[in-house]
Amino acid sequence: MGKRSETDRLQDVRNIGIMAHIDAGKTTCTERILFYCGRVHRIGEVHEGAATMDFMEQERERGITITSASTTVYWDDHKINIIDTPGHVDFTVEVERSLRVLDGSVAVFDAVAGVQPQSETVWRQADRYGVPRIAFVNKMDRVGADYFMCVDSMREKLGANAIPVQCPIGAESDFKGMVDLVAMKAYLFLDETMGAKYETVEIPADLLEKCKEMRSQLLEELATIDESDEDFMMKVLESPESLTEDEIHAKIRKGVISLKINPVVCGTAFKNKGIQPLLDCIVRWMPSPLDRGNIKGMNVSTGEPMELVPSDDSPLAALAFKIMSDPYVGRLTFVRVYSGTLAKGTNLINTTKGKKERISRLLEMHANQRKDRDEFFTGDIAACIGLKFTSTGDTLCAEDSELLLEKMDFPEPVISMAIEPKSKADREKLSMALSALSEEDPTFRVQTNEETGQTIIAGMGELHLEILRDRMFREFAVEANVGKLEVSYKETITIPGKTETKYVKQSGGRGQYAHVCLEIEPNETGKGNEIVSKIVGGAIPKEYISPTMKGIEEGLATGVLAGYNLVDVKFAIVYGSYHEVDSNEMAFKICGSMALKDAARKCSPILLEPIMKVVVTTPEQFMGDVIGDINRRRGKILNQTSLKGTILVESEVPLSEMFGYSTQLRSLSSGRATYVMEPSHFEKVPAKLQEEIVKK
Repeated sequence: MGKRSETDRLQDVRNIGIMAHIDAGKTTCTERILFYCGRVHRIGEVHEGAATMDFMEQERERGITITSASTTVYWDDHKINIIDTPGHVDFTVEVERSLRVLDGSVAVFDAVAGVQPQSETVWRQADRYGVPRIAFVNKMDRVGADYFMCVDSMREKLGANAIPVQCPIGAESDFKGMVDLVAMKAYLFLDETMGAKYETVEIPADLLEKCKEMRSQLLEELATIDESDEDFMMKVLESPESLTEDEIHAKIRKGVISLKINPVVCGTAFKNKGIQPLLDCIVRWMPSPLDRGNIKGMNVSTGEPMELVPSDDSPLAALAFKIMSDPYVGRLTFVRVYSGTLAKGTNLINTTKGKKERISRLLEMHANQRKDRDEFFTGDIAACIGLKFTSTGDTLCAEDSELLLEKMDFPEPVISMAIEPKSKADREKLSMALSALSEEDPTFRVQTNEETGQTIIAGMGELHLEILRDRMFREFAVEANVGKLEVSYKETITIPGKTETKYVKQSGGRGQYAHVCLEIEPNETGKGNEIVSKIVGGAIPKEYISPTMKGIEEGLATGVLAGYNLVDVKFAIVYGSYHEVDSNEMAFKICGSMALKDAARKCSPILLEPIMKVVVTTPEQFMGDVIGDINRRRGKILNQTSLKGTILVESEVPLSEMFGYSTQLRSLSSGRATYVMEPSHFEKVPAKLQEEIVKK
């Protein structure tokens, strides 16, 4: 085993993500970071379709990030692994799985818009995984930029403890630099060219009082987050000037890692102002893998909690968080190494699936460029070649270890369409493309409609399916026809019930016999399906219980009303009988599926439809029309807030009513209103509509 180099110490590693609402400037920030860290020698611009991190053709054409790209840079003797994530809600899974493996994140906000709907979504995702965050208020040079409004909106809308650590000098076209409230020095940027040179000067006289006030608020906040440190508190109260910069930075770092504060800095990435100070903040305040503490997991065999120390000498534990098809090297599996050393040619065990794996090659990725490596150490992000069974969210361990890391949850798809190959030759290509894409993306599902034989693909939104269709055409050269977009409904039951089902075929030759009694009841919303066996005294032998459960599971994929998935149902196998000769696994599997259908029909099944959270930003004069239109679409208005002459209308609307909404909104508002929508939850379909859907 090799050793990590002396200059590459674990406490100097930072794994960070850049996350934000669409168009807040994440990719532009990342491009500048690459430039100043010497990773690229020419800055790629998103609007010119030349950004390094947006390497897919579709990303360059549309100027948006679709897949999270990772890269490694060095700044001030620290190694920073960066993942640039998408902002568009259809690709929310990319943010979700990146946050799962990151130690910290930079949330980018637009200085004009403040907290936008998708910023709330990514912030909630980071809350769920307990990821420490610092905030970067970008686009300070835009007309209407307001740093302090952004800080307030972070506190109000995100419930964040947003603490300014910089004060901007000027705004809009007069934005010249910022004051560092820790050092009480000003950074003035001398030009906007690539060098973005800046000089450190005294604070401008007209800002001095304000900065002193902001600094004392910062220090008071730092004193309250750690009340055990009385020495620091006394200094803040009695002689704040005696505090050294190192003491203050250590306190900020502690507050960030313990999720108690979110320091806020500012700049304009496009004009190259504020990126170097941001990099300083990342290495000063963001946690290293050591700061995140021991790795918690579960022992696969016993179900007991297990812990590992994050160190190169611990047993290997890694989490696969992304699968990618690379045209040159085939299937790439991205993993985050939580402990131990990952070397090429080693045998591993996938504890999620209980399968053995072998790594044939290891690569370090910079967007889509690759460099071969012999090994990776704790805290690294690696791309592996040769893993056959591993999918997103699986744990990889040393052969003698039984650790299972916490899995990831992925949202259910809300929209689907039929797809069929144009010719026989395309049929095989299509099935290859669908299997590769569904491996890469856990929110993309493929199923066959049993009645019509059609292939149905489902995803998170129109853009999501459009991009996937485009990729099939370009990367896999598949010619296919697609049907129109359909809503992915779900089915569930409303009352408990029981059923007794017999499957008997006894005419000539070997017969089939199975007999199953099921009790079935609604489960809590969002809890999923549960199947348990309450068989006692061997009424059904052990070896037939598992096939019965499998039959029930398979039956769940096509419900009883209109063939949609059955969700949130609890099943108990309570009784049954078998035949010494004619019973077999297949008979019980078929019987399980039939029993499920019988039971569900008796329990007042209903359809559930996806409800979207829709946020419309409109000038005041169109507000009435916008709200009237939402009401016509069976929408519920949740909230209205006014912001500088525009109104933010928050609502919940069924997805089935949202097709063609962008065109309608443009005509209602003379093209001046905009909207974003994201999946919220599932709700019961009104009875009259349910009849129509079932008839179809």
